[in-house]
Amino acid sequence: MRARKRFGQNFLTDQHVIQQIISAVSARPDQSLLEIGPGQGALTSHLHASGCRLKVIEIDRDLAAALKSRGFDVIVGDVLRQDLTSVTSEPTRVVGNLPYNISTPLLFRLFGLDNIVDMHFMLQKEVVDRLSASPGNRNYGRLSVMAQFHCDPEKLFEVDPVAFTPAPKVTSAVVKMVPRLDKPVVMHTIFEKVVTTAFTQRRKTIRNALSSIIDENTLRSLDIDPRRRPDTLSLDDYVRCANAIGVN
Repeated sequence: MRARKRFGQNFLTDQHVIQQIISAVSARPDQSLLEIGPGQGALTSHLHASGCRLKVIEIDRDLAAALKSRGFDVIVGDVLRQDLTSVTSEPTRVVGNLPYNISTPLLFRLFGLDNIVDMHFMLQKEVVDRLSASPGNRNYGRLSVMAQFHCDPEKLFEVDPVAFTPAPKVTSAVVKMVPRLDKPVVMHTIFEKVVTTAFTQRRKTIRNALSSIIDENTLRSLDIDPRRRPDTLSLDDYVRCANAIGVN
C-alpha cells in the first residue's frame, strides 16, 4: 500500500533497523504491549512472535484491515482520540514509529497514564534531542523539562532517512523512556504553568519571563539568579518555583 501523506506515513523497511528496535524492546510472553501506528506491520510481526499480549492502534482503515487479516488485535482510530486509560488498564509497554505531526501531543497524553512500564519510539531526531537535552543546551526547552519530570529519556540510536519508504526529509532517532518512580513532589498544574510561561519567553531573563506569576525576591530566596535565562534553569529549579507559588 502506498503511504498516505495526510497520515504522515513513512514505512520502516530497513531490516537492520527493525532488528535493532526489536532487540531494544526485547518483548516477553508475560508482557502487555501497545504498538502505535504499526503501518504495514514491520515491527508488529516480530513483537507478536515474542508471545506478548499485543494490541495495535492504526488510523488507516486499509492498513488496519490488512493487519486484522494477519490475526493481530487491532484498534482502528486516531490514537489522540482513543481512551488510552482503558487500553493500558494493566502494566503496558508502548512501542511506535510515530508520525512526526502527532509526536509531541501524544507524548503528553502518555505522560499522564499510570500503567506505562516503558516506551520505545521512533521520532524525528530533533524531538529526541529535545527530550534528552540538559540545561544550557540549545535543544533544552519545555518538552525537555516536562518529559524529564515524568520519565528518564535515553536516546538509543539514529536512523537515516533511507531506512523508510518513502524517505522522510529528516533524520530519525529511537528513544527509550522509562516513567520515573521518584517524581518531584509538586502541584502539577502550577508546575506546568511555570514551565510553559518561562519558555514562551525563553529569550528574556527568568525575572521578566515569570514576572506575572513570581517576583524577583522569591527567585532570590530560591537561590535563582533573576538574570538567568529560562533555558539555564534545571528541572529542580522549576519545581522549586512552582512549590513557592503554591505556598503563596
